[in-house]
Amino acid sequence: SEVTEALDEYLSDFLFPPTENGGDPRACPLCASEGRANGRLSLRGGKFGAFVACVNYPECKFTRRFAQPGGEGEDGVDDGVIGQHPETGEDIHRKTGRYGPYVQMGEGKDAKRASIPKDLDDFDLDWAVKLLDLPRIVGAHPDTGKEIEANIGRYGPYLRHDGKYGKLTNTREVFEVGMNRAVDLLAQAANRGAGTRAAAEPIATLGAHPTSGGEIKVMPGRYGPYVTDGTTNATIPKDTKPEDVTIDAAIALIDARIAKGPPAKKGRKKAAPKKAAAKKPAAKKTPAKKKAPAKKKAAPAAD
Repeated sequence: SEVTEALDEYLSDFLFPPTENGGDPRACPLCASEGRANGRLSLRGGKFGAFVACVNYPECKFTRRFAQPGGEGEDGVDDGVIGQHPETGEDIHRKTGRYGPYVQMGEGKDAKRASIPKDLDDFDLDWAVKLLDLPRIVGAHPDTGKEIEANIGRYGPYLRHDGKYGKLTNTREVFEVGMNRAVDLLAQAANRGAGTRAAAEPIATLGAHPTSGGEIKVMPGRYGPYVTDGTTNATIPKDTKPEDVTIDAAIALIDARIAKGPPAKKGRKKAAPKKAAAKKPAAKKTPAKKKAPAKKKAAPAAD
């Protein structure tokens, strides 16, 4: 529409800032990687708001949310198909995104993605399948009967059991750790966290809060994991894994907690006022008996 075209021109410097190599900031990276000519990016209007897309759509599927390049939601550059999943037969793509290389199977909201860890020098299709099939269930904990899960989060490999976490040393251990070592690592993590909350080790450190300036951390808590900027604590929703919390999500949780205001303090119930003691009726004063006036002595009779 004319409005979208006007916004595209007006916001050009914001949406398409100069590139480091001096190239065309509107050049479509996906078209460039796939050898298509004339791939240029522009602002478009959609059902769910404005977004950046390539003029070669629908042949080119590159899209970006209405934000600066590199923001969340930007589709990764497709480096090609590395093979098919042995069980589903679906293509597995290797892509490069904001946080580095990753693999993807499927499209849209149902797509499965997994980051490629830096410590995998021999990455191949077998590793891609293993990563996409995570989490791996190690087994049932001998004390609780609940499952121990090995997985890779944004901040590295870890174990999870009954809402508690233990760290693994490398990616390979996620697929090799056995029950005995898993139980030992979880016990060690529990012992380290047995001190005060102030001494607890953060699950992740995300960066500075844009308003308070405080460092945002994901912390384990007695009543569940939470995020804090050192001043405000905000509980992480139960359906969100703490290791998957991004800095944007943490800021939103903290800001929402601030907007609610401080928790209401429970005041002590005031004791019922004591009833004033009933006044005793004043004692009746008995009037003092008046003394009869002294009788005057009769004057002596005259001779």
